[in-house]
Amino acid sequence: MKIHFPFIFTVLFGASPLLAQEKTQPAETHLQNLRQITFGGDNAEAYFSPDGKKLSFQTNNPKWGLKCDQIFWLRLFAHKEDSAYQPHPLSNGEGRTTCSYYMPDGMHILYASTFKAGKDCPPPPTPRGDKKYLWAVYPEFDIFVADQNGAITKQLTDSPGYDAEATVSPKGDKIVFTSDRSGDLELWIMDIDGKNQKQITSGLGYDGGAFFSPDGKKLVFRASRPSTDVEKKEYTDLLKEHLVAPTNMEIYTCNIDGSDLVQVTHLGKANWAPFYHPSGKKIIFSSNHHSQRGYDFQLYMVNTDGTQVERITHESMFNAFPMFSPDGKKLVFSSNRNNGGSRDTNLFIADWAE
Repeated sequence: MKIHFPFIFTVLFGASPLLAQEKTQPAETHLQNLRQITFGGDNAEAYFSPDGKKLSFQTNNPKWGLKCDQIFWLRLFAHKEDSAYQPHPLSNGEGRTTCSYYMPDGMHILYASTFKAGKDCPPPPTPRGDKKYLWAVYPEFDIFVADQNGAITKQLTDSPGYDAEATVSPKGDKIVFTSDRSGDLELWIMDIDGKNQKQITSGLGYDGGAFFSPDGKKLVFRASRPSTDVEKKEYTDLLKEHLVAPTNMEIYTCNIDGSDLVQVTHLGKANWAPFYHPSGKKIIFSSNHHSQRGYDFQLYMVNTDGTQVERITHESMFNAFPMFSPDGKKLVFSSNRNNGGSRDTNLFIADWAE
């Protein structure tokens, strides 16, 4: 399936004033040579290709005619003479998309989309009287693989219900994803070709946003674990409406078969968007556990045994979706810093300093 968008987006690299080095807070010692790489709308979940030279990401930039999230990819240049580049639309502009990730060959990208259920964007959750912040887990989501021109080459899931949040093992043999096909939002794993789909978590609550460890032997993910009868009822009632309240989550790890389940953080509030440090001994994640206002998400690092929580970012009110490059030298993340007082969330990339 080829894709055609009535817009052109140009990002300038090298000498471009748009990619001039951004200032970091003095306390952001791990982030060097910070660069902004998108400019407008909500841009999130940027993930490196296996060679570290490209990024896939999702955006709803209204300047491009987008009404909800669609998938794009861009190339990261190493030389100043490569001064201009147009990021490529990958999804077909229909339905809503989420959670892209490069396949092992670096030439194909998987992502979840609702387009088979309709061309229009599914509506966001209806505002509630109790003003609870809710995420929609659209049952129309399925996982697809497309080449860099946007042609879909394979559909990996076709079960009724939500199938999304897929990521690929560094070993190139497995894909982990979240599905509610068993009645709850659990982690599932499948072969790289979509075969042998197996459920690997089973605790009541939202298990999602999983990533493999650098050696491909473990997973890190976020999970809600309602414990009281009231919390359990609220969770199950919302799930019947294809909704979740992502306000109380902690970071967990397990083996790729679901064994050796460990709760890493016990911080309270929302701890999410985890990713393994290249050493495999630490986890970077987003959290508002420190906040008195609720909406203040910063990046943190923690040892896999839950010790030594270290704050990484100190700028703006939202920092999330961190990912290390395959060589561990760079970090890409989403932030609403430098947005001129707007509500835009953009992608930033930095050299990582230990």
